[in-house]
Amino acid sequence: MQLLYICTHNRCRSILCEAITNHFAQGRIVAYSAGSQPVGHIHPLTLNYLQARGMSTKGLQSQSWDDYEVKKPEVIITVCDSAANEVCPTWFGDAVKVHWGLPDPSKLKGDENAQKEAFFTVMDTLEQRVQKMLALDLETLSPSALKEALQSIAKEV
Repeated sequence: MQLLYICTHNRCRSILCEAITNHFAQGRIVAYSAGSQPVGHIHPLTLNYLQARGMSTKGLQSQSWDDYEVKKPEVIITVCDSAANEVCPTWFGDAVKVHWGLPDPSKLKGDENAQKEAFFTVMDTLEQRVQKMLALDLETLSPSALKEALQSIAKEV
């Protein structure tokens, strides 16, 4: 299954999602991330805290959702409220679309410990959601059942 995480600027939350999903899925799901208005760089603490947890940052980059038109992801998950409210490109077509809202840890102003705690809280939530997603029988769920299951995960965790 190919999964595309979307956040408006593709610099923090969607990048975290991509790296965490690929880390735990080990090829069962191939995750990507993109933005509707990408800034072209990843927030440095995003990379720092992924590496601190032993997750690969190789190949991560801030890019446009237009770059994924040819990949045709089966699932699209928005992780910021502004991206969830944007008009999606028509090429999203029949993909299952859900929203997993998350706070943006890169916007927290505070000392290093507060920033670290904010990132790790979001990362912990994502790890739990991804583990629940991987526990699903992804290969046999219908698109409507998959959508319902993924929405349920966001409500639970």
